[in-house]
Amino acid sequence: MELTLHYCYITVDDAEKALTFYRDALGLEVRNDVAYGKARWLTMGPPSQPDVNVVLETLEADPNADPKDVAALGDLLARGLLRAVVFATPDCDAVFEEIRASGAEVVQEPIDQPYGVRDCAFRDPAGNMIRFQQPKG
Repeated sequence: MELTLHYCYITVDDAEKALTFYRDALGLEVRNDVAYGKARWLTMGPPSQPDVNVVLETLEADPNADPKDVAALGDLLARGLLRAVVFATPDCDAVFEEIRASGAEVVQEPIDQPYGVRDCAFRDPAGNMIRFQQPKG
């Protein structure tokens, strides 16, 4: 069986703030922007990977979700308990400095991990943790 990643989803509470962060701070390109009622889906991705898509979806993305579940998801998001994605980079320190300069919330400065990477972490405007890894050696 051969599989490739096509889409991954990240829940956000404010599509405009998320768009600004992922486009301007991370450099992802906007590939699609769909609104439906209160819901919005922003499909974005690294310019060098046209087949890999990160979809930022608002809390209201599932029209069939129970309002209690939407509220619970919003609570988890607000507390920073949802993880998002890990990006690979050849220069973790340079990426860290560039993203920090954007004003993003730093979770972890670059450090060498015992599992073979140098990595750092930020929170996006919704509170999702985004990590950036560079293979060591």
